[in-house]
Amino acid sequence: MAPTSFTYDFSDSLLGFKGKSTFSTGLFLDGKFVDSVQAGETTDLVNPANGKHLCSVTVGCEKDVDIAVECAQRAFDNSWGIKTSGQQRGRLLLRLATLMNENIDELVALEALNSGKTYNRAYGDVVGAASVIRYYGGWADKIHGKTLEVDDSVFAYTRMEPFGVVGQIVPWCAYPIGMMSWKLGPALATGNTIVFKPSEWTPLTALRVATLIVEAGFPPGVVNIVNGYGNVVGAAISSHMGIEKVAFTGSTLVGRRIMKAAAESNLKKVTVELGGKSPTLVLDDCDLEAAAKWAAFGIIFNHGQTCCAGSRVFVQENVFDKFMEKFTAAMKAVKVGDPLHPETTQGPQVSEVHFKRVMNYIDLGKKEGATCYLGGERHGVEGFFIQPTIFTDVTSDMTIMKEEIFGPVIVVSKFRDDEELVKLANDTLYGLAAGIFSQNISRAIGLANKIRAGTVWINMYNILHPNVPFGGYKQSGFGRELGEYALENYTQVKAVLANLTGPPRSEVVWVLDSVSFNISPDPLS
Repeated sequence: MAPTSFTYDFSDSLLGFKGKSTFSTGLFLDGKFVDSVQAGETTDLVNPANGKHLCSVTVGCEKDVDIAVECAQRAFDNSWGIKTSGQQRGRLLLRLATLMNENIDELVALEALNSGKTYNRAYGDVVGAASVIRYYGGWADKIHGKTLEVDDSVFAYTRMEPFGVVGQIVPWCAYPIGMMSWKLGPALATGNTIVFKPSEWTPLTALRVATLIVEAGFPPGVVNIVNGYGNVVGAAISSHMGIEKVAFTGSTLVGRRIMKAAAESNLKKVTVELGGKSPTLVLDDCDLEAAAKWAAFGIIFNHGQTCCAGSRVFVQENVFDKFMEKFTAAMKAVKVGDPLHPETTQGPQVSEVHFKRVMNYIDLGKKEGATCYLGGERHGVEGFFIQPTIFTDVTSDMTIMKEEIFGPVIVVSKFRDDEELVKLANDTLYGLAAGIFSQNISRAIGLANKIRAGTVWINMYNILHPNVPFGGYKQSGFGRELGEYALENYTQVKAVLANLTGPPRSEVVWVLDSVSFNISPDPLS
């Protein structure tokens, strides 16, 4: 049975790509698209802007993951891993980045259509994704170990070696193509092969990139993509005995399950980038106009569907009213609508399921006694749109203050002084990001050092760069994406010690902190 496919005519689009996009939506195994071994099982994608059917996508099963692992292991043993030099891997990554740029308009249109992301935001994401792939292409031939000083009788050095087959699971949330590049880039640069699972809701750009991977010249089996559901494909990847490492981005709840499965299988290495409830700190010495616009950007970016959304705002009480005036104006200026329209700044939530989840949080906030200062309702009658929503009079025990909503919903509270501010900002299970607004850089940096979060922005929000690591504290996960730090997620250190003096001496001398220990080389003595 032939795998499913996608066809969409963008000729009526007001922006960018105006052609027809056509490609397979089957499983991508060993360099080609195929049907699942359980032929015929599919899932339907809908356009979140209007709820209409887009296409069907082949759904994989546990056996498909087995096949993907076999393909990846064969590629690692025969055509990747130590069989290729860093230069060769780098050239392929650079070629892939070039192809992504050459097909940028189509990739942007697909990202916006499938996820509901606005066209302008999607454009930035695709440019960013290509930049990440290019960045790691530059790293591929610069990964090295060290020589270590021991003594004259031993030559010691380390090697940074790939794990082999790694599993990667990404969400639908903020950046489907961005998350793919964050995962593929460092894994491929370090010589690993991949079994990749996109979200069942937003797989289109991943599958289109698969065609570019073939065009770039990657050997078959280096990258394998298994579409499907988290409780089937994701669970199979997490527990597979042939996968040595798994990387996951998504909710804290699912992250726990993945860690458990990894521990109970082969103790595979795990890195997880999870949820957030990130604070924006507005100090009385800041530029209130700029702070208000950045705070709006921090929650409206991708309609609040980003793990680092600035969903809690703390404003110094003596400037609270002035800030709220400017912040309300910034939120009212948000244009909600068709993500493919050039003036839209907020598109729909990704699915009806998630739309209902966000609306439930809004209703809960009202019931718990918070003041719905702005918005709080559905926008329009078609699609999964929600009005930009502000809550005030929110206490620390309210659900909307504690839990990740993942929508265009923000809570705003007052604080008296910096000491109280630090307590409020850190009063969360999460620790992914924070924003600080102040014209006193010493004050801002002092606060940044006290905030328990993996990324702190000062006088800006949600700005990322391939060279800068990103990841969380506390229940926002561990391990880092991006930058040199991400390479550590995909390598393991091997120490090699070579004897330079021949047969064993009568004693072996260990020197620790200038204290000598004489140890017999005879293991039975």
